[in-house]
Amino acid sequence: MEATLDATREFTKERSSARQGLPARMRVLSITTRRRTGSWLAEALAADSASKVLLEEVTGAAAGLARLRDEVFDAVLVTHEPSELDALGLIEGYRAGGSTEPIIVLGTQSEPEISALCYEVGADGYLCVNTATTRNLIWLTARAVQRHQLIRQNQRLAQAEQSRIQREHDEAERLLGQQRALITDIERFRAPEVPLGAPSAGAPPDPFPLPEPLLDHYRELLRTYVIMGSGNLAGELGQLAQLLIAAGLSARETLQLHLAVVEELVRGLGARSVRHVMNRADLLVLEVMVHLAEGYRYRYRERFDPRRQMLLPGFESATA
Repeated sequence: MEATLDATREFTKERSSARQGLPARMRVLSITTRRRTGSWLAEALAADSASKVLLEEVTGAAAGLARLRDEVFDAVLVTHEPSELDALGLIEGYRAGGSTEPIIVLGTQSEPEISALCYEVGADGYLCVNTATTRNLIWLTARAVQRHQLIRQNQRLAQAEQSRIQREHDEAERLLGQQRALITDIERFRAPEVPLGAPSAGAPPDPFPLPEPLLDHYRELLRTYVIMGSGNLAGELGQLAQLLIAAGLSARETLQLHLAVVEELVRGLGARSVRHVMNRADLLVLEVMVHLAEGYRYRYRERFDPRRQMLLPGFESATA
């Protein structure tokens, strides 16, 4: 019965600590000196029921660094005794080595005297053992632990986001490369003496010289299309197709125009996502090609089957 009551009290204490914002348990390493052992600290932490702190103590900087290399702790407490243990130098070297554990400095100097120096070397806080309470130490340590957890989480998220964007850029470059190869294949298809898919015997054909005003017009149209989509630009796309037809541009030359503008836009995005831009660009060139094909089809029918004015009934005999 007593064991059940003890377990219930422990569970209630852990839930209460969680509601207060304190972790239920913390594993803490205390680096101290021979003259100032941490037995008093262990007793004080054990007496406070706000959070269960598992304190382990080592003496000296070398022993502390060796322990940290072998094991993982939620936080580190370092005693600052300038004559025996310089906590500032220890923390500075520890941070330079890539350490990310929360570190709290304990000393006898007042906080205004040394707290700023502790922050400058990478410590997460300073407490004067003569004036601070055990609850102050627990809260300061818990906040430092939470802060470092958030930092690590943000770093993982930033790395994952950076990797995702890099994959998008690689995929965009691969797709653009395939579209550039498509232009080359179309050019070879137009030259029957060069088999389709065979390696080019000489230099690739020079790209069609694109007029700068046409590039500017298509550039602005693509940027608007990326923002607004296709629903509001049907008229502009039809006008563009008529402009391309009037200039005599082929599908290959139109695709070359599209790729030149898209590659420029993708390079300008830098480290930002390109997925939305590539999706909208693919839709744009598809619509442009449809308008272009319909326009050329209409002109073809007009050339070989021109429209004729039909006579009204009864006027056929007058023209015979």
